[in-house]
Amino acid sequence: MKIGLALLITSFLYLSSCNQEPTDVCQTQTSAVLKRISQKEFLNVLKRDTSVQLIDVRTPNEFQAGKISEAINIDFLKPSFEAELLKLNKSQLTLIYCQSGGRSASALKKMKDLGFSNVRELEGGYGNW
Repeated sequence: MKIGLALLITSFLYLSSCNQEPTDVCQTQTSAVLKRISQKEFLNVLKRDTSVQLIDVRTPNEFQAGKISEAINIDFLKPSFEAELLKLNKSQLTLIYCQSGGRSASALKKMKDLGFSNVRELEGGYGNW
């Protein structure tokens, strides 16, 4: 009985520590925040935080055709993608996007695996910008 009550309390505490907004990643106060956000949220972050790392993971040709101002290009399809990510500050707020959301979703997963702790991905990509 005591074990069941302890498990119930532990489960409640864990679940109540998660962010209540819809995200791809549950966040606690001690864990990383990596999630997909709307175009409106993405724009608000850009306006409010001037120290953000803004990364476009599309090809150089796509990047040259149009980009979000101040973005740097790190091509997800290049073999050096991971090495280029490792040059970034893993704890600094980072915004990422691609053309429609596929590559940036994969980049978000890669960044999580590499230990990045504060990344937001643009839902729908540059096409939704």
